Amino acid sequence: MTALDTAALLREAEAILRANDRGTYTVPTEGLYPFQWNWDSCLTALGQARFDEARAFREIETLLDHQWEDGMVPHIVFHQPDDGYFPGPDVWRTGRAVPTSGITQPPVAGFALARLVERARDRAAAERAARALLPKIAAWHDWFMRCRDPEGTGLVAIVHPWESGRDNSVDWDAALARVSTEGVEPFVRRDTGHANPAHRPTQEQYERYVALVQGFRDLGWDNAKIHDASPFRVVDPGFNAILVRSGFDLARLADELAEGALAARLRGQAERGLAALDGLWSEAHGQYLCWDRVAGAPVDSPSVGGLLAAFAPVPAPRAAAIARRIEALAERARFAVPSHDPAAPEYDGRRYWRGPLWLIVNYMIADGLRAAGETAVAERIVADSLALIADSGFAEYYDPQTGAPCGGGRFTWTAAMVIEFLSRERQPA
Repeated sequence: MTALDTAALLREAEAILRANDRGTYTVPTEGLYPFQWNWDSCLTALGQARFDEARAFREIETLLDHQWEDGMVPHIVFHQPDDGYFPGPDVWRTGRAVPTSGITQPPVAGFALARLVERARDRAAAERAARALLPKIAAWHDWFMRCRDPEGTGLVAIVHPWESGRDNSVDWDAALARVSTEGVEPFVRRDTGHANPAHRPTQEQYERYVALVQGFRDLGWDNAKIHDASPFRVVDPGFNAILVRSGFDLARLADELAEGALAARLRGQAERGLAALDGLWSEAHGQYLCWDRVAGAPVDSPSVGGLLAAFAPVPAPRAAAIARRIEALAERARFAVPSHDPAAPEYDGRRYWRGPLWLIVNYMIADGLRAAGETAVAERIVADSLALIADSGFAEYYDPQTGAPCGGGRFTWTAAMVIEFLSRERQPA
């Protein structure tokens, strides 16, 4: 294992963020992902803020400048034409002045905004930015309640695997199998020209992804209809935990800005979500599980989505059980936390979200566990994350058994997370 040169890693991480900066938004990496991605940008802002606070706020502002009128924040903003990515605007056809996709992504914006303000060196500037962004992010949370939880369960569903950020997770296999590919328009993928095909979702999965996009497009991107019409409706505990955590953090920020009514609404949503999240707990697995709304049944899949729930302020016994679960996984993988249990038959250590380790997930799990008092496991996760960087560079994701880099290289949010990990270590306790 290569020894850590903290100063050198921080310099390289900052250089990657600057190289992928397009002025008002940041691309995840050159070639493979040439546009602005929703949760990438919000997590990237955390790293940017360590060397340029104003630029960090601008990253989130640019994303929210393209919020839909109904409150949804799309998962991709196509700022500039680029035919190196599929599916592009010609497939989505959402009718926006600046093209966007028509689905969303994990709502980390609230968490990111609150953390940026909390750490701000220029508090007055941060509060000015926050006052403008807070109602927009709150409107997004309201959209989730209205359009993705129409029955008022307290939990929201995703209607496309891409919304989870964990595109090809084993969690989605059964639900995705229901999606008919009849009538899917012919297409040519671009991702496999930039990354090893063995690291990417399969062609069959891509056909089903595109089939869902076509179906939503046929509905005119009407979010009042899409949830009930989608053959893919899954409640993801990790996704909901991000929404809950962001809600609580935004509520605290709203209180600090004397926005009491907004704080109360956000806190109420988060409290209902946190209470409902407990219904996804599996004693047998020692973690949370997804729920398939179409099938009306839990998804028996030991993925990292059920561990990411620790990012929310879950009850202490749940956080402790997740910590023990991660300790068990760490005995089966050289580096924690794999995105799927290495003992499971579906595990694939190099194929995207079917086993590989991702630093952004490690960051959120460690953050939640540290807040819950599970410090030793949190620090193990951080140490493993930094060891991977020292050995394998700033990759998109990593094989948790060998540490081999996978996917894209010089990856923006990986660099941002390294800045987060190392900056925290350099601060006094």
